[in-house]
Amino acid sequence: MLTLRHPTAENLRQFLLHQAVHLFSYPFVGATRGTPPAGYDVDHNRIQLGTGRDTFEHAKAALRRWEMFNLGWVRVQWPETPITEHSTVAVIAHVWGLWVTNACRIVYVQEETGPVDTYGFAYGTLPAHVERGEERFLVQWDHRDDSVWYDLLAISQPRHLLARVGYPYMRHLQRCFARDSLRAMRRAVSQAL
Repeated sequence: MLTLRHPTAENLRQFLLHQAVHLFSYPFVGATRGTPPAGYDVDHNRIQLGTGRDTFEHAKAALRRWEMFNLGWVRVQWPETPITEHSTVAVIAHVWGLWVTNACRIVYVQEETGPVDTYGFAYGTLPAHVERGEERFLVQWDHRDDSVWYDLLAISQPRHLLARVGYPYMRHLQRCFARDSLRAMRRAVSQAL
């Protein structure tokens, strides 16, 4: 959804209600669990958030609050949406004077313990999204060296005509999102410690 004004809460509620009945807009649902499919752009970014259990627990809490979208120019509506399979959110970006609202649904939640404790989730695009694909957000605590990491993996293709025509600019925005998301998670965790 492209608008000249920030969408109202009621617009967003209606938008999400409409999107909740749709299937994902790409065929490889769950692809961020394994090898990305051919023909998709792959962006993989990581940043160390610190060390130890406290850092890991704060990083998990930051993911649950959707802090990785607390960017100023991008945010998620509503950040209190629980991290559970099938939860649907609107991701709103303010770019070139336009408000771009994209619909995403959580595909899976991942929580594992072992040599590397992992917590996170992936969401996939719905028909009302300018791209098609999936994005995974993980925090990991590696017990071998006590390091805690935020790991961001995205696979995407342009779907909307504007995304296809403006492909180089869309790739630029994706890189900006990754950079800003890494910073947002580092900031959220460091402020909590």
